[in-house]
Amino acid sequence: MNKDEETLREELVRTLRLLSERGLNRGTSGNASVRCGAGMLVTPTGIVPDQLTSQRMVLIDAQGESAPGAMRPSSEWRMHWGILSRRADVHAVVHCHSRHATTLACAGKTVPSLHYMVAVSGRAEIPLAPYHPFGSEELAVAVVDTLQGGYACLMANHGQIVAASSLARALAIAEEVEEQAAVYCGTLAIGGPRLLSPLQMDDVLQRFRNYGQKGDKR
Repeated sequence: MNKDEETLREELVRTLRLLSERGLNRGTSGNASVRCGAGMLVTPTGIVPDQLTSQRMVLIDAQGESAPGAMRPSSEWRMHWGILSRRADVHAVVHCHSRHATTLACAGKTVPSLHYMVAVSGRAEIPLAPYHPFGSEELAVAVVDTLQGGYACLMANHGQIVAASSLARALAIAEEVEEQAAVYCGTLAIGGPRLLSPLQMDDVLQRFRNYGQKGDKR
């Protein structure tokens, strides 16, 4: 079902507020986008969630241009568009600085196969994109390359990013990435995790293909 632009704008507002309410983000950090026609809607830069409105969301066309008089888009808009323009299966992107995922990103660590739910990332581990300055084209390219066909990765010395079929799905994956990052941090304090094998993770990934309500794109 195609959603109209106003509905997508309202969903972006709700997503940023939920990121804050669920402890995945703080202040003006983090951002989100959703495919809209040939372009995308993205959250504006420097606005705290409780001051966001649907009218403040920024529509960017396929050439990377926004309408005259629009608010400045998130400094990470290139990263969002880099994913959306290269992945036909992706319709929404959520980026946040959740605490445990950011802790691991700052330590230069991926999230390994310590639990089967790591597979929500679409991979047997949650990979780590190399560091580049925020808002840069280099960071956008690095994130796209690191995600490959997966749905989530950490960003070195930065945070986490999720690409999914919808904003609701992206938010759910971001929550699970943070949970797995927290569990991994916990295991590191008591000697490290006992990892699932590649064969076991292949089985999990296969099972995930038929998990849940496949007709539900929320």
